[in-house]
Amino acid sequence: MIQAIGLTSSPRKELPPAVDDVSFEARAGRVTALLGAPGAGKTAALGLMLELQRGRGITYFRGRPLHRIPCPAREVGVLLGEVPGHPARTVRGHLRMLCAASGVPGRRADEVLEAVGLVSLRDERLGTLSRGMDRRLGLACALLPDPHTLVLDDPGQGLSAREAHWLHGVLRAHADQGGTVLCTTADPKEAARIADHVVTLEGGRLVADQEAGDFRRTRLRPRVAVRSPHAARLAALLAQEARSAQRSVEVVQEGGNRLCVYGSTCADVGETAFRNGIVVHRLADEVGDMGPGAGAAGGAADEAEPAADGDQPPPAAAPAGEASLSPVPGDRDPYGETGTEDALPAARRGPGRPGRGMRHADHSSGGGDGLPPPVSVRPAPRPLRPVRYEIRRATGVRTGFLVGAGVLLVSALTAVLLARVGHTPQPRLLAAWPRELPLPPAALGAGLLGALAFGDEYRHPALAADRGTVPRRLGLLTAKLLVASVTALVLAVLTIGCDAEVLYLVYGREVVGVPADWLPLSAGWLGLVTGCACAGVLAAGVFRSTTAGVAAVVAVPLLVVPLVHKALDAPSVRTPALLSERLREGLPLGWPFGGERHLDAVLRLIAQPVGGALTLSLAVLLCAYLLTGLRNRVR
Repeated sequence: MIQAIGLTSSPRKELPPAVDDVSFEARAGRVTALLGAPGAGKTAALGLMLELQRGRGITYFRGRPLHRIPCPAREVGVLLGEVPGHPARTVRGHLRMLCAASGVPGRRADEVLEAVGLVSLRDERLGTLSRGMDRRLGLACALLPDPHTLVLDDPGQGLSAREAHWLHGVLRAHADQGGTVLCTTADPKEAARIADHVVTLEGGRLVADQEAGDFRRTRLRPRVAVRSPHAARLAALLAQEARSAQRSVEVVQEGGNRLCVYGSTCADVGETAFRNGIVVHRLADEVGDMGPGAGAAGGAADEAEPAADGDQPPPAAAPAGEASLSPVPGDRDPYGETGTEDALPAARRGPGRPGRGMRHADHSSGGGDGLPPPVSVRPAPRPLRPVRYEIRRATGVRTGFLVGAGVLLVSALTAVLLARVGHTPQPRLLAAWPRELPLPPAALGAGLLGALAFGDEYRHPALAADRGTVPRRLGLLTAKLLVASVTALVLAVLTIGCDAEVLYLVYGREVVGVPADWLPLSAGWLGLVTGCACAGVLAAGVFRSTTAGVAAVVAVPLLVVPLVHKALDAPSVRTPALLSERLREGLPLGWPFGGERHLDAVLRLIAQPVGGALTLSLAVLLCAYLLTGLRNRVR
């Protein structure tokens, strides 16, 4: 069950708030429609409920606000707008990636695909899906963790009649199984057709909260549509006959030659026109929309008398009724509590009777003003299985494989040209690293792959719904650094092996000899490529841009290395002793397995200008990433 209390969006410049003190309830086992014209505040209300927008109010999902639920995706399935994902990712790959993010088994993706009818399109790319298939995929993403509650923003928009009928059937089936469904729509007829309960918004305010039967009776009343060149005369005659027969008939002249007659039939209207010699161009039964506030007082419009002359509009609707927020008997939340039984609007509680939601508001705001508590933007949850998620994200598209293939091809061609020209040291020849380039192709490729680690798919509700920012979680960052480092190591080894094989095929064995100091050279090569990949990951996370990530990688040899080189070449009075010698002297026992030699090699690599610059850059980027993450948490 959903209980929304006092939802109020933050004020806008010289404009009223998009949502102003909206309270309503969506009960379990029912479909609730949030109805309103475009701009009425439906999407803003959902953003406040899901803690995606700042404002005031509180929303309980089965007795708990969203920030108190350990795994929100398993409680609330969300569909807001289009499905955000890489257009080259397959349907099944996208769902399997979200399975890892939500902590559910990968086989759940196949089950949901079968439920929404996308099994035949499991290998299709997201960019090739039609509007109807995209909405099916969005619903599959919302159903993936098997949530109790579905919150959908206009799910039937742009669908054909057949696809909309299928969608409504899925929502009805979810509600019949005991789930809660809340969806927005701008079509009153659709709301009456699919919903058990209709909440109407207009101008950001709640104007009606009705059961579906009352909504159909008061707002969608049957009517007869008439079009005649003598509409005013026909309206007066219909009103006169209704008054004589003491029947409740309303005649509304909608401008021009069109009439809407409520409480009559086509036969009666046609006979009246025939008897009085009035030409009728159109006569048809319709379902009329009486407007957002119609019937808000419980159908008072049904008892209204028609106007005397038949030319006046129907009486104004009574003020909107209050939202019903009484708890559902027997509907207990999973934590053993009955919902917010006192969370009633102030108008229904009466003075001096604060509810539990209002007491919470006073305590949270630190004062006695009675305002609802502020809505803070909920931090984006990290993937529950970050390493598995990152592997599926990286391997789900062909970008990484294309970058790797391009690096191997460019490296092989560069190595062949360098060997032909000559005067290139053996280590640089195998790495395809001419002196004119700041970095070898393998390091640039690893940096690009690292910079691609953060993408638009992070806007998915399972990770950071509608925030547009990268979630800063150490677990996710660690997974990205780990996957990027392993990818860089594989790319570095393949580059050396591919270059050596091509050189051997073209020039023979004399150009592919193994250097004598191959161990420190190999360690330096692997450290360079891995460091570039990690720098790309960190820079893309800090600046939220793939271009910035690649630029940070290139800036290390072009900008940072000269500065480090100048600092190391500066005159010094003292020369620092080797750390390994000091540790050897301070320890009573020797290093096992010759560990001091490995430590010396690592320190020598860091002491080099390139190694020092890369280490310094990684430290700065990591600190910047952590500081920006802490700043977002403080906010």
